Amino acid sequence: MKTNAYAAQNATTPLAPFNIQRRDVGKHDVQIDILYCGVCHSDLHTVRSEWQGTTYPCVPGHEIVGRVAKVGKDVNKFKEGDTVGVGCMVDSCLTCANCEEDLEQFCPDTIFTYNSPDKHLGGITYGGYSESIVVDKAFVLKIPKHLDLAATAPLLCAGITTYSPLRHNKVSKGQKVGVVGLGGLGHMGVKLAKALGAHVVVFTTSPNKVEDAMRLGADEVVNSKHADEMKKHLNSFNFILDTVSAPHDINAYLVLLKRDGNLTQVGVPPAPLSLNVSSLIYGRRSLSGSLIGGIKETQEMLDFCGKHDITADIELIQIQNINEAYDRLVKSDVKYRFVIDMASLQQAIT
Repeated sequence: MKTNAYAAQNATTPLAPFNIQRRDVGKHDVQIDILYCGVCHSDLHTVRSEWQGTTYPCVPGHEIVGRVAKVGKDVNKFKEGDTVGVGCMVDSCLTCANCEEDLEQFCPDTIFTYNSPDKHLGGITYGGYSESIVVDKAFVLKIPKHLDLAATAPLLCAGITTYSPLRHNKVSKGQKVGVVGLGGLGHMGVKLAKALGAHVVVFTTSPNKVEDAMRLGADEVVNSKHADEMKKHLNSFNFILDTVSAPHDINAYLVLLKRDGNLTQVGVPPAPLSLNVSSLIYGRRSLSGSLIGGIKETQEMLDFCGKHDITADIELIQIQNINEAYDRLVKSDVKYRFVIDMASLQQAIT
């Protein structure tokens, strides 16, 4: 099945129209007409080969919301016309210990939505900057009916990336939670932590983000450049979610944790962070990382967002403007997530 898409041919050329092949619908498959696709910073890193290992041509996109066009004969959970989502994964072995514990993201044979080996057609997988996609039913998610579909798309990556560590660390009512950074991930962390009942403190280096942080649900905002403001919060946090992907002093946040408190890193800085282990030893604090979430937890997150009416703050763009959006993403010039209206793809190729 031929499908129109947008692809990068190498690390330096702009994304442009491209024709790709999708597999025919097998008995366990769901074919989805893509309505919206979020733009993740991972898309930019992969397209520009900043994480190495990119295979070209590359069709990015792993925050997909669409409508079911066709289902295989053994698919009962979904039917034609359903509104569904696809996140960062499209397959895994389904039999290893990680998969059996609903942690497919840690499966050694996970197949990611793009730039992973395509076991059906050979070559690599192509993502959501395209008209349609065919996905195994086990990796298709139900979208709550009343949520804005465009603003729901980023939940498939930014939403689960922040929800999973909040849930893993049992964030609950009355706890004090910090969110470091107010970008695509951070703004979702604030919304979700607040909905879980936490007292939410945002750490930012940008004074102009104070008003926005409060609008999104923060109870307090701290300028992390000001030592006196940071000092007021020593030994007081149950949990801190660090979403910053730039170099920064992680020790300044570890000392803000209570005894047995945890800081989870979800931003990926370009170089290793320097760790003072005494920040962990004194207070029995812990530092961990987190990678998206399994399919079961992602569905739980979507249902939670449906219950609490949570979506991302987005800027809806035409696919013709994707290269400009990437340039703006580098400058953090978006509040807080770009989403592509995939109806524009038809116009782009005519």
